[in-house]
This record gives sequence, structure tokens and C-alpha cells, in this order.
Amino acid sequence: MNVSKNNHRLQRARRVRSKISGTSTKPRLSVFRSLRGVSAQAIDDEKGITLASVTWKEMKKPFNKDTVEQAREIGKLIGQRCLEKKIQEAVFDRSGYAYHGKVKAVADGAREAGLKF
Repeated sequence: MNVSKNNHRLQRARRVRSKISGTSTKPRLSVFRSLRGVSAQAIDDEKGITLASVTWKEMKKPFNKDTVEQAREIGKLIGQRCLEKKIQEAVFDRSGYAYHGKVKAVADGAREAGLKF
């Protein structure tokens, strides 16, 4: 049986998500990665709502295919939006992706903005 790379990623994400969840004071910071950019959202799993979100389409300056630098800026922006809503801590959800490259850059950017994991 051929299982795609994305299906394997989704299986990893489900396995991790069964163990972590977000609350209104400590939301789950979920990352989605695509070939063109990165998006992140802070999710309260108890209520089932998104508290803050950022997507690569919102970025003002062009990054000229440097998606890792773009991901760092996304992390800074999601960190700022969380702090505006008085959220200091979050649980990082890498959504089944390896913790390096764009995903690590989002986490580092959020830490730079003052969010704690």
C-alpha cells in the first residue's frame, strides 16, 4: 500500500495532538508549512476557537524565496499578537513536521517576541 508523505505527516500530527492540547491561558501554537510560505495559529482546544493567527500572505515585505526568514517574521508576529491578548505561554505544535528549518524559525521568532514554550 502506498501512503503519501503527507499522510505520514498527518499520522504523526494526530499522535502528538492526542497528548497535547491548548487552553485559553496556554494555547496550542500550530504551524502549517507549504512550499510558498508558513502560517501559524494559537488555538484554544477546550473551546475550539482560534485566538490569533498569522499567514505568509499578510507579510508586507517580499522575502524573495527566503522562506526561513519569512517564517521567523511569522513567529515574531504571532508572538506579538498573543502578547496583545495577554497570552505569555503556549504549547508548540509542529504538526508532524521535523523541528528544523521553517518550523524551528517560527518557534525562534515567537520566542524573540516574548512567548514562552
